[in-house]
Amino acid sequence: MDSAGQDINLNSPNKGLLSDSMTDVPVDTGVEEEIITLRQVLAAKERHCGELKRRLGLSTLGGLKQNLSRSWHDVQVSNAYVKTSEKLGEWNEKVTQSDLYKKTQETLSQAGQRTSAALSTMGSAISRKLGDMRNSATFKSFEDRVGTIKSKVVGDRENGSDNLPSPTGSGDKPLSDHAPF
Repeated sequence: MDSAGQDINLNSPNKGLLSDSMTDVPVDTGVEEEIITLRQVLAAKERHCGELKRRLGLSTLGGLKQNLSRSWHDVQVSNAYVKTSEKLGEWNEKVTQSDLYKKTQETLSQAGQRTSAALSTMGSAISRKLGDMRNSATFKSFEDRVGTIKSKVVGDRENGSDNLPSPTGSGDKPLSDHAPF
């Protein structure tokens, strides 16, 4: 072993490792105390810095927003961004002025108008059919039966009775009299 406590034999499995005798060397307590003191001073300065930032209204989020704003501004004024924006503007102008673009725009506009008209017509037809169905004899019969059952159930409950009418309709009429289906 050399004087620094390292095994310098390149063929040794312990090369570069400290010997066991070095682990028992006492550490100067003055150095440990200085490290502890420096850590305490650093923590106090960090607390003081945080307090100053709080008093000034600075926050981590505010700093992040400011950094992002500054970075975005730097990107926007960079040569690459400016040149790319100019080139994209030129391409946009060429595309929007081309005959193919104009024809496509016109076709899509017409398709949208026709689709809107078709959906409006279909909605009106459905609404009309539902109105016709509601005015049909079958629906009126069904509506009357539901109303009769409801009045029997609700009417009995309003009078304080929990007795429900029998399923055979032993009250006014049997349920099978005017069956619409």
